[in-house]
Formats: sequence, C-alpha cells, structure tokens
Amino acid sequence: MRAWLGGLRLSGFTVIMMGLVILAVCVLVPTVSTYVGQQQQIAALRHSVQVAKDDVAALDQERERWKDPAYIASEARERLYYVKPGDVVYLVIDDLPASRLPPQQAAVSRTVEQTKTDWTSQLVASVVQAGTARIAVTK
Repeated sequence: MRAWLGGLRLSGFTVIMMGLVILAVCVLVPTVSTYVGQQQQIAALRHSVQVAKDDVAALDQERERWKDPAYIASEARERLYYVKPGDVVYLVIDDLPASRLPPQQAAVSRTVEQTKTDWTSQLVASVVQAGTARIAVTK
C-alpha cells in the first residue's frame, strides 16, 4: 500500500483541478437538491390540481343529474320513501342475508350487580395522571 502511494506523482495542475472539482461538487449539491425538491413539490401540486379538477367535474355531473325531474323523483322514492298517489309500496324488512345479520346478544340480566371498583377514585386518578403527564413539545 505504501509503495502504491509513494508511486503517485501529483502535479500542481492536478491538485488545482481536483480542488476545483471538489469545490464545484460542494457548490452544486445544495442547488441540485433544492431543484429536485422543487420539482417534487410541483409534481405534487399538479396532482392535487388534477384531483380538484376531477372533483369539480364529478360535482358538475351530479348537478346536471339533479336538474332532471325523473332523477329527483327516483331519489325521493329511494331515500325518502315518497310515492305518487295510487302507488302501492312494499317495504321489505329483514332483507339482509344471514351472514350480514348482527350476532345475537346475550340476554340482559335481571339482577343488579355491584362493580368491584370505585369509579370516583378511578376518575380522580385519571385526572391526576393526565395532569401530571409529560408532553413532548415540537418546534
């Protein structure tokens, strides 16, 4: 290793050029990182603008739907159960499949049970613990 280092001959021009390259890297790295960060922000803002435009387009379509009297009537039938005079309406109850039904709950006990803990002491302990807790402050 020592022989290899001893075999290197550096001229003054080489040292100056290496120094200029190192200086250029030190000057350009922050600028390039700022440029890359700004490009990422621009891309994110363009994406958010496109999402907002899509939302506006969807809301415009929704508004156009609400201008149609047939759509309004169908929504009133579905959401509010409105019917026209003379219509017969059948309301289906328990139309969920068995897999979507809520599980059976246990029967309510007819006896009053006493809790094993004192709720007032737990309340005071909780307030004291919350008041004395240390919070991390971020700046």
